[in-house]
Amino acid sequence: MSEASQAGPGADRPAGNGVSGFLRGRPHAKRTVALFGLGIAVGVIGAWWYYAGRETTDDAQVDGHIVPIAARVGGTVAAVKVQDNQVVEAGAILVEVDPRDYEVARHRAEADHADAQAALAAAEAGIPIASTTTASQVSSAGANVERATTGTEAAARDAEASRARLASVQARLKEATANATRTARDLERLKPLLAKDEVSQQQYDAAVAASDAARAAVESAQALIVEATQAVSMAEGRRAQASNALTQAQAELRTARTAPEQVAVIKARAESARARVQQAKAMLEQASLNLAYATIKAPTAGRVSKKSVEPGQVIQPGQPLLAIVPIEKVWVTANFKETQLKDMRPGQRASVYVDAYGRRYDGTVESMAAATGARFSLLPPENATGNYVKVVQRIPVKIVFDRGQDPGHLLRPGMSVVPTVYTR
Repeated sequence: MSEASQAGPGADRPAGNGVSGFLRGRPHAKRTVALFGLGIAVGVIGAWWYYAGRETTDDAQVDGHIVPIAARVGGTVAAVKVQDNQVVEAGAILVEVDPRDYEVARHRAEADHADAQAALAAAEAGIPIASTTTASQVSSAGANVERATTGTEAAARDAEASRARLASVQARLKEATANATRTARDLERLKPLLAKDEVSQQQYDAAVAASDAARAAVESAQALIVEATQAVSMAEGRRAQASNALTQAQAELRTARTAPEQVAVIKARAESARARVQQAKAMLEQASLNLAYATIKAPTAGRVSKKSVEPGQVIQPGQPLLAIVPIEKVWVTANFKETQLKDMRPGQRASVYVDAYGRRYDGTVESMAAATGARFSLLPPENATGNYVKVVQRIPVKIVFDRGQDPGHLLRPGMSVVPTVYTR
């Protein structure tokens, strides 16, 4: 027997061709291997296609509004109406501050407001009275000036007439005095002639009568001078009185003509009173607000958290007392790497896996932040120092939950989540 026959049926197969020889000898295995390779390729391509259309990050958490409640006024806490983690409605009373001081302040403000209103009413009532009175004063003063002027002129005429009469009487006195002197001298000349019978007794008696008449005329003229002097004095007195009356009337007229200024002053006082009313009204409103602030109410519905106020505590304005978390309004803040934002847009569908409950929630990308998280940090990086190291930055992305997925309000701000955004 030859060596070939002793080696068996496969002795003539070359060494190292076992797999290819195996596949050539088994056509079904070849098809199986081909199908298996095709399946792997399809799986790899499908996995790439699946994961290429989504972006995921574990740097994300549930976010929400946290409303801090602080005191608007100071005082002693009279009552605390809520407990930690209690659900409250909007407008519910949270804390009551002792209101007695603020009630007293409001009563005082009400009294000040009423007093200011009374002062305003009095000032406004004085305006028409002052207008009418000053107009009447102007008219009366004008009439008084006219009367005083007329009286002054009449007194001046009387004085002039009295002085003229006095001058006339003085002239008559001079004439009478001259006549008396002449007749007296004539009588003196006739006396020795009468003794010598050079003149008749009748002539002498006529001379005596003429002398007596002349003396009587002098006495009469002297009396008229006294009377005329008194008349002049009285006329000058009336003239002085009329002049004084005219001066006084003119002064009253000048005073009355300041009526517009007086009315303007009264109107200014009324405006000042009106301003005081507004000021008192503002103080009253402020006192009412302070009294209302003594009762601290919930500005929104939510759950009470971080309560730090107790009855009997003395608080100051602006002091934090508690916080309200409106758990009905929550969203996800996901910090994606900047390299993941190429195809991400608002409105894309998202899926949020919540670690606490092990379930997924559906959501939608609402918006993307205007800057990286590092830019909003307390100490943002300064790359102008020269020690620059390129670090992949993260951009906050806001994802809102679809409605109706959390009826029990189990999601809480701060919970860790893993969001996935479908970019295709």
